[in-house]
Amino acid sequence: MTQQSPTTETRFKRGQRALAQIDGDGGQKVIDALADIAPDFARYLIEFPFGDIYNRPHLGLREREIATIAALTAMGTATPQLKVHITAGLNVGLTRIEIVEILMQMSVYAGFPAALNGLFAAKEVFAAHDHAA
Repeated sequence: MTQQSPTTETRFKRGQRALAQIDGDGGQKVIDALADIAPDFARYLIEFPFGDIYNRPHLGLREREIATIAALTAMGTATPQLKVHITAGLNVGLTRIEIVEILMQMSVYAGFPAALNGLFAAKEVFAAHDHAA
């Protein structure tokens, strides 16, 4: 994804496009779930991470999702967001094997409990993907 000039596309439009490409329905569900409690926060989520950061030119979407999956796994407290980004990883071309390897790698740096939680989250996402296919 290349960075757009602010004059050709707003941060919000750029963010909406990136969100749809990366997270698909899952990202929109998060935005919709915030509509009645924190619509401004939903807008910030679209503009900053997706409109600005994901559109920076030096990493591709695959690399960004690898970093995101690793970070969320290492946190150990973000399982719902991890599931969204495991799906996003599949959406941007990561294989199940690559995702499992990312999660296993986290056992070294974040510990076995974090890696186990990540693997169980991936198992749920993969099963949901199989049922949707």
